[in-house]
Amino acid sequence: MKKLVKNTLLLLTLFCSSWCLAQQKEASSTTSSVRPSANLSSPYNAVVTHLQYLQEESYYPEISAKALAADDFSQQESIELAIKLKQIFDGTGNYIDTELIPNLPNFVDTLRNNQARYILVPAMPEIYLVKNGDNWQYSSFTVSKIDELHKEVYPLGTSKLLDLVRIITGSGNTANSKYLGLYVWQHIGLLLLIVLCFLAHKIFTFLFEKVLVRLMARFGKDKLVGAHIVPVAKPISLLVICWFAALVFPVLQFPIIVSQYIIKLLNALLPFFGVMVVYRLIDVFSYYLEKVTRRTETTLDDQLIPLLRKSLKVFVIIAGGIFILQNLDFDITGLLAGISIGGLAFALAAQDTIKNLFGSIMIFIDRPFTVGDWIVTNGVDGTVEEVGFRSTRVRTFHNSVVSIPNGSIANMTVDNMGMRAYRRFKANIAVTYDTPTPLIETFIEGLKQIVENHPRTRKDFYEIHLNSFGASSLDILFYIFFDVPTWSEELKYRGEVMLSIVELADRVGIRFAFPTSTLHIENFPEKASLTPQYDMDKDEFLKQIKYLKDGKLKN
Repeated sequence: MKKLVKNTLLLLTLFCSSWCLAQQKEASSTTSSVRPSANLSSPYNAVVTHLQYLQEESYYPEISAKALAADDFSQQESIELAIKLKQIFDGTGNYIDTELIPNLPNFVDTLRNNQARYILVPAMPEIYLVKNGDNWQYSSFTVSKIDELHKEVYPLGTSKLLDLVRIITGSGNTANSKYLGLYVWQHIGLLLLIVLCFLAHKIFTFLFEKVLVRLMARFGKDKLVGAHIVPVAKPISLLVICWFAALVFPVLQFPIIVSQYIIKLLNALLPFFGVMVVYRLIDVFSYYLEKVTRRTETTLDDQLIPLLRKSLKVFVIIAGGIFILQNLDFDITGLLAGISIGGLAFALAAQDTIKNLFGSIMIFIDRPFTVGDWIVTNGVDGTVEEVGFRSTRVRTFHNSVVSIPNGSIANMTVDNMGMRAYRRFKANIAVTYDTPTPLIETFIEGLKQIVENHPRTRKDFYEIHLNSFGASSLDILFYIFFDVPTWSEELKYRGEVMLSIVELADRVGIRFAFPTSTLHIENFPEKASLTPQYDMDKDEFLKQIKYLKDGKLKN
């Protein structure tokens, strides 16, 4: 790009030099019979003196230079600084409306401690006039900043072309031909600038859409280039062309009435195309993030990528819009203040929405669950299907979808069943009361062996014991865990274990109990009552449980 700029500047220099020499041979220098004088009695007169005597119809640069507080510089250096200062105004598109400049000899700036100072361009506070005795002049600080500001306005050596322009327009010669208000060299320079911009656009487009696609196709990246890189090519090309035009156009020295609008337009197009480039590069950034998230086990970060992409695009559009308005000389201070007040009102009106948005952010940060997890919260039991800006969608086991606001779910107690390391299986195995004790002990040992032999049960912790006396059964607690990741696998292996229990019961002769009722008739003519006769006193009853101390039952 630097080579292109330098070659273009060299071409313009050669052309303008040859044309200028031809014009100088035909031109005749004229001098005015009456020589004007400098008027520095007020800020208005000082600015008029500086600008008026650098015009082609009244070109007296030595008088214009008197508007500068340049006592430490020679007359020629002062003239160069005065010319550069005017070029700064022209190159930045700052039209100096002299009607707005105060014409008061004793003017003071009430906003700046009543100082005898006047800032000419608010966007360039380094340039201001001060009162020196009875005269108003550009301050010594402004004079010291002129060279620095000139290099910023005319970078990459474009200031060299201005020397040629000064030879043409700064000599005071009005014999040079004009067409449509412009010199011939200005028409040719504008045409050359348009042709160069057009050719540069075609070259950039060709390099990106043809050469880059073919090159990346060799590395298997043709899809990436075609879907994400090529759409960035055109705004990048337009951005470079706009930058080049903004760099060269001030050299053409168009009338300030016209150039101020063109320069502002170019300065506004620069951030506009820059926003387009960044906007489309966000898709490239998201593409690589998606590739990274595919390698992770969790699926919640897959939901985070679209949220991040949309947020970045909104931020880029807002920031770019502010820069564009600022380059168009809009007062964005009032706009930002209005946005702040409007944002406060909007926040109050949409506090639930904002609450849900922050809730979604907290879900992404804390990760209490991921997409695909089985959660239980406030009566909702199902699988997380999607985590959005406003709500989380849960697919219940009835196949319905429940939407829970993220602001609410962030404050709920969420039981994440999907994060269980093991899945519990608890059951009470009921056997009949007439089952012999050795058989119960044998059955319990067989249940433990089933757990030990199964490949997907937890071996380091389980509880299998005779646990309680039921209403119609002896209850064996069967408390184990499965090492499985999904509910479907849990159901599968739970069925396998239950079938093994039934098979074991058949082999050893265990009968499973179920709720039953027995009807007892107290008295029959031919049968004695089943009610025991308690004819022993307390001491005799205590003798019957003496086996608890002796270790055996007393006969």
